[in-house]
Amino acid sequence: MKKTLVALVILLSVSGIAFCQKVKDTVCNPAVKTIILTREGVELSQPILRLGSDDRLLLQFDVLGDESRYYSYRIHHCSHDWQVDDIAVSEYLNGFETSSIGNSRNSFTTRQPYVHYWETIPNDMTTFNASGNYLLTVFDDEEPDKVVFARRFYVYEVQANLQAEVGQVLGSEGKDRNQNVSVYVTPPKGQYFNNPTLYYHLYVRQNGRTDLCRELPLHSVKGNELHYKWKDENVFGGGNVFRYFDISNINVPMYTTARIEVFGDDYIAYLKPEEDRSRKNYVHREGLNGQFKISAENRYDATVEADYVWVNFALPMEVPRMDGLFYAVGDGMGWNFTDDNMFQWQPNMKAYTLRLRVKQGYYSYQIVFVPVGEREGRTSTLEGDFFEAKNEYYLFLYQHTPADRFDRLIGTVLVKS
Repeated sequence: MKKTLVALVILLSVSGIAFCQKVKDTVCNPAVKTIILTREGVELSQPILRLGSDDRLLLQFDVLGDESRYYSYRIHHCSHDWQVDDIAVSEYLNGFETSSIGNSRNSFTTRQPYVHYWETIPNDMTTFNASGNYLLTVFDDEEPDKVVFARRFYVYEVQANLQAEVGQVLGSEGKDRNQNVSVYVTPPKGQYFNNPTLYYHLYVRQNGRTDLCRELPLHSVKGNELHYKWKDENVFGGGNVFRYFDISNINVPMYTTARIEVFGDDYIAYLKPEEDRSRKNYVHREGLNGQFKISAENRYDATVEADYVWVNFALPMEVPRMDGLFYAVGDGMGWNFTDDNMFQWQPNMKAYTLRLRVKQGYYSYQIVFVPVGEREGRTSTLEGDFFEAKNEYYLFLYQHTPADRFDRLIGTVLVKS
């Protein structure tokens, strides 16, 4: 059954591979909404745990409808480039690879009923004994061979020191638009890196952009320090301040929301038309860099009292682009390029439109253009690229020497522009 599940996950997830993607964050049941995987007790944190620490992940998700069902999860170890490893469970887990999700609550006074589920990992049933990339798959107990959704997370150990800085690119071309990420890696005192180009892999990811997760080539070795800098892979478009909408108040449209209507049992929000910001000056505004926060005004517990809203986007354009597609990306609508977050051309409106159903709260996002045949989305088309933009770069260093059975995550660091 394990091999069958792995094959299923890869079959469902492997399309659209971009650099470090082989298995992806996926949702296979449209009734599943608002999946959140963070470090317990740290809101809006990344799902990154230190091996051997007391840190735990908190998994939360909703399933639309009022029927409570039994769900369980499985944990898989993955390689540095997100392929499921063919190793024994005992090599990376203490306890069980499969365990039930034991907590649930029904929504309260919402037009759209749903059941909210949550679980913490590790727990009494499962602990980690190895660092690396991990894939969490959730399934309905009545259909254990069908993946409901999958989420990736990280467990790291500290066997290297990573220092990074974000600066301008060399030369004048792109200096005002791009950001260059330079990384310097040193081993623990008294140790050294043997054959670094073969045994070590360094990845950098801009914000949550899975399409902008790249392996950096080694530039040079200075003494016992590895330098990753001044290569094309180190250069990222700066992007712009993230767009946002706030539907925490369903009675009064706020900020970028034009109006909110009620139709039957549904709330329907219409956002103000999206603008082309690529030719405007950069104006800084604090934001969530693609993340979202559940909130509902005049409600005591938004976790089960926030309602679901259909959100309608409109991107006016005189003629459609024939050389690519537009996507809204962020934690709330997904970072991958799928039909669910893709804008559709409406000739009668002379606009691209998108419709998403999300839980009440504050959402930040970008609109990226993906040219035909390319893997990375471009912010330059509609957002504009600005060196001054505030981005978060996550760095992950993996080791796989002849003494290692699998890829270990031996260092990680966050650097902000």
